[in-house]
Amino acid sequence: MLRQGSTERPYSSPLLKEHRKGRFLCAGCDLPLFSSTTKFDSGTGWPSFWNHFPSALKIVTDRSMGMVRREVRCARCDGHLGHVFDDGPPPTGLRYCMNGAALAFRSA
Repeated sequence: MLRQGSTERPYSSPLLKEHRKGRFLCAGCDLPLFSSTTKFDSGTGWPSFWNHFPSALKIVTDRSMGMVRREVRCARCDGHLGHVFDDGPPPTGLRYCMNGAALAFRSA
């Protein structure tokens, strides 16, 4: 999934139920991507965050599936992490909808 750009089934990631303090890392290269303090329940079935660590992500245009979306990739290894949408909570209004299989968690 991280290298092929695919997505796991919704509600299948164990990270949905991860509520400890810590960091969510890229499963491919261990780059810290998100703090647990920015995680929220979006109701979509994938781990979601309203912000990321500086310089951790890069956003590219995704024209697959007959639409234009903003794909989120790891800034270090270029792994596919998910997509970002404009329907998230304050303060950013963003929803980084991430593939749980593309993330690892390290507790604080």
